[in-house]
Amino acid sequence: MTRPFRFGLGKLAVPDDADHWQQVSKEVESQGYDVLLVPDHLGRTAPFPPLVATAAATGLRVGTLVLNSGFYHPPLLAREIATVDRLTGGRVEIGLGTGYVHAEFEALGLDPGTPKDRVDALERTVREVRRLLADPDHVPAAVQEQVPLLIAGNGNRVLRLAAEHGDIVGFIGMRYDPTAFGGLRLIPRAELAERVAYFDRVVGERAAQVEKNLLLQAVIVTEDRDAAIRHVAATQLPVPLTELEQTPLLLIGTVPQIIDQVKELRDSFGFSYFTVMDVHQEAFAPVVEALAGT
Repeated sequence: MTRPFRFGLGKLAVPDDADHWQQVSKEVESQGYDVLLVPDHLGRTAPFPPLVATAAATGLRVGTLVLNSGFYHPPLLAREIATVDRLTGGRVEIGLGTGYVHAEFEALGLDPGTPKDRVDALERTVREVRRLLADPDHVPAAVQEQVPLLIAGNGNRVLRLAAEHGDIVGFIGMRYDPTAFGGLRLIPRAELAERVAYFDRVVGERAAQVEKNLLLQAVIVTEDRDAAIRHVAATQLPVPLTELEQTPLLLIGTVPQIIDQVKELRDSFGFSYFTVMDVHQEAFAPVVEALAGT
């Protein structure tokens, strides 16, 4: 089964003024995006209130990109999700991840623990939130039968969790590498292919029920792809050119070429839901317009 494309837009810059934010939301909708998403980082706008404001002004679905599961007590999180679900008319999608910014844990007086500890916390949160959202004694009946959960990560345990409990699996384009610039490295195509293949094995009979999402790292519209890659390597991601040429996380080329790249990612890996951050909103908009719903 080939899923139709969906496109999400992550908004790092959320205006403080409600009217301005709703105007921004309408612009996102007019460009053909399907989902408007708000990240979850300390020092930035809280994710849930803007989602309600967006839903009041548009027909967009709304979501989190992604909640740090270590920050939330599951019963309180389930209450928040159920409330937003009702106030948005059943249009909320909840993204959950392990969190990776140690300074944010420490600012809340929390020990980030090991990667295993953070995956343990994510698994507890997913299981408990699922249970509580289905319990009418804990939350009033939600508008929709089940709030879609996007579970984000590339590790085996996270992918197994998404295979068992997720509605959407979110593949991440970067991995931690202390030797790399900024401590993060782009995932090459071969590694992404291996991760998708692992997920396909473990999801089994639920394959048709779980949508595959890919968070793109950059979209650059240009007539000279080679020059653009060299520029990115020199100014933004100082990694070998071969890494930039081989990663599917950077869409670089003319609009028709990028459209073909997106189609190829669906054909090869089954990705049908693509997310970009707001810095790439305008560059990706013509691709969204061309492919939305196809």
